[in-house]
Amino acid sequence: MMLRFAAAVVCLMILGACSKPEPIPSSKIEKHDFGKNGSGQDVDLYTLTNSKGIEAGVITYGARLVSLKTPDRDGHFADIVLGYDKIDGYLKDTAYLGAIVGRYGNRIAKGKFKLEGQEYTLARNNGDNSLHGGLKGFDKVMWTARDVSTAGAPGIEMTYLSPDGEEGYPGNLMMKVTYTLTDNNELKIEYTATTDKPTVLNPTNHAYFNLSGEKDILSHVLTIDADRFTPVDSGLIPTGELKSVQDTPFDFRKPTAIGARIEDNNPQLKLGGGYDHNFVLNHAEKDLGFAARVNDPKSGRVLEIQTTEPGIQFYSGNFLDGTIHGKGGAVYGKRSGFCLETQHFPDSPNRPDFPSTVLRPNDRFTSTTVLKFSAAK
Repeated sequence: MMLRFAAAVVCLMILGACSKPEPIPSSKIEKHDFGKNGSGQDVDLYTLTNSKGIEAGVITYGARLVSLKTPDRDGHFADIVLGYDKIDGYLKDTAYLGAIVGRYGNRIAKGKFKLEGQEYTLARNNGDNSLHGGLKGFDKVMWTARDVSTAGAPGIEMTYLSPDGEEGYPGNLMMKVTYTLTDNNELKIEYTATTDKPTVLNPTNHAYFNLSGEKDILSHVLTIDADRFTPVDSGLIPTGELKSVQDTPFDFRKPTAIGARIEDNNPQLKLGGGYDHNFVLNHAEKDLGFAARVNDPKSGRVLEIQTTEPGIQFYSGNFLDGTIHGKGGAVYGKRSGFCLETQHFPDSPNRPDFPSTVLRPNDRFTSTTVLKFSAAK
């Protein structure tokens, strides 16, 4: 009996030596050099990885989300956001790939607004309108990074002080954006800001997603929890109407392929060259609620979005024209990526009936958006 027991122990010892267990993944954050900006400043890349292997890359230039690797239904990981391999691409970028945009994401009509009796004039960088903060918005500045990781949740906080008068906006604005990657396969984006003068603020992230890696996103299936949207004029400025999506190509309350109705003979689709519209979300403002879900039938990848914002801008990549050569030399043609930008409504500073984007001294702006990743079998 003793001999048999000793032999068994030897066998176990041999098996232990020969068949090492797979290492248990652990969440982490790593810092890498990503080159220099146009002024010669170092640009850093922070890579956040959770225990499931999901990976998010954020750089200090524009606080941009430059990579996001998630698994398909077979467990194969791939990068699902459009971008560039090197800093040079981002320095020349005009499509806001992965960027934090602001002070005001989206459009302000004629580059003007009034606040407490004073008129402010902004840069007109989108026809007659101001778009995404102007000529040098948050997407083109250097942010200061701070590691704010906690156990099981790598995180990076990006800070930028926007000086009074920058791009025409009043007030010294202290802006912070924090990216946190959880073990629930969620990328949480939290925004906070304070100001020393009344101002307007509407920051958002402008990542372009493609869950399949195919040449376009038309087969992606989209759900948006919105009964209404904001129709636009020829300059893509809201008319002020909150229009029902019922019986229109803008009804995504039930899962619908992005390409199913995108070429319909609809005046709003023709104005945007496809979808480039703000949807009025059904959940209560400031409550973290369901906003949208995208499923790619080919890969099985699923992206679900929750937000505290009252709106979400669905942009189907209509103005991507093949001139952008991105990661690995990929050509980003028309509708090769989609954006779902959580936000307040476009031109709110000129629309007092829209949810307010005014931030005053002694108040604190807060906003949260959560991107959750999964794979359908």
